[in-house]
Amino acid sequence: MIRQEPIHILLVEDNPDHAEMLQRLFRSYLVKNILCHVEDGEQALAYLNREGKYADEQRYPYPDLILLDLRLPKVDGFQVLEQIKSSSKHRHLVVVILTSSQEECDIQRAYQNYANSYLVKPLNPQELMDALRYLGFYWLRWNVYAKAID
Repeated sequence: MIRQEPIHILLVEDNPDHAEMLQRLFRSYLVKNILCHVEDGEQALAYLNREGKYADEQRYPYPDLILLDLRLPKVDGFQVLEQIKSSSKHRHLVVVILTSSQEECDIQRAYQNYANSYLVKPLNPQELMDALRYLGFYWLRWNVYAKAID
């Protein structure tokens, strides 16, 4: 099944190389998607809450999917996840943790805060590309997203 509507993705990633790799990979899929990238947790929360420059809904569409790194400057990924999932406005969002941490305490904490998925970034560049390809195929082609309830 090929999705007809574009998928709006918010990538919260402080590593510019990983962000560029994801952007290139997602552009290669046969689905239309709109990927917005922010570099820290503070920007992610401002984006979701339509604060500052993120108030422009045309330029910064509300996401269907959030790809969230945990180790972020300013506000860490756990705090972002907790704020999303504790908010009646945002809790329907799909949040995929995409991190280098394999620590059991991080995995447990993410799922206890209602992360939808937890993916560890492989260190090998080819393995990372393979993991991102599978991630994209599932979340961009097959998953069905809930719409926000006003």
